[in-house]
Amino acid sequence: MAQTHSPAQPLTSKKMNKKVLFVVTSHGTKGTTGQKTGYYLSEVAHPWHVLTEAGYEIDFVSPKGGEPPVDGVNLNDPVNKAFVENRHYQDKINRSMKPEQVKASEYTAIFYAGGHGTMWDFADNTAIADIAASIYENGGAVGAVCHGPAGLVNIKLVDGRYLVDGKRVNSFTNEEETAVKLETVVPFLLESKLIERGAKFEKAGLWQEKVVVDGRLVTGQNPASATKVGEELLKILQTVTRPVATKAVPAN
Repeated sequence: MAQTHSPAQPLTSKKMNKKVLFVVTSHGTKGTTGQKTGYYLSEVAHPWHVLTEAGYEIDFVSPKGGEPPVDGVNLNDPVNKAFVENRHYQDKINRSMKPEQVKASEYTAIFYAGGHGTMWDFADNTAIADIAASIYENGGAVGAVCHGPAGLVNIKLVDGRYLVDGKRVNSFTNEEETAVKLETVVPFLLESKLIERGAKFEKAGLWQEKVVVDGRLVTGQNPASATKVGEELLKILQTVTRPVATKAVPAN
């Protein structure tokens, strides 16, 4: 069961831990196509680079724990290469925590990395949704890129509303899903589901960088947006200077 935050410990610039929790998929196939998938390497590596350069430590959680599948392994990208060659972080991601091992109070932000696998195992994972709600309600930030926002669609806050309800967001678009011919393979269309949850969806053209910030929520459209999502998430973490009123988040 995810540990919720203590109402007595609001996050502040002086008290908050410089730790960010990255969520990666455990799912390795695209439906019944036989095509392999997993977390998309650059959507982990690029935000990782931005945040670790700023002094943040990254931990990893996945729905099943252990070694997650990986996709988009382009080692001509120097940031990807640096991540793959970093023994400390390769050990961490390949021994990713199970949700029940996570203490939400240790983290100042949670970030959902993309990759098509997320469409099968992020949305219905209530334990990770509880962790994200706890971090957010305690004044922390939430970020996601590409298909990573699949993890946002069922996060509910203590007032019963969806986290994305009324907020400006984006993700991999319906047009991009159609362009890669997976619109009938994925279990739902992410853009449509976010809109259904009350989000105000904003998007750019196919494969263009697009990042949307609404308060302490940062979302990016596709792999081209991964670095900027990390940069915008960092800006939020560097500007949280006042205690945020906290409320207990009930565990499921």
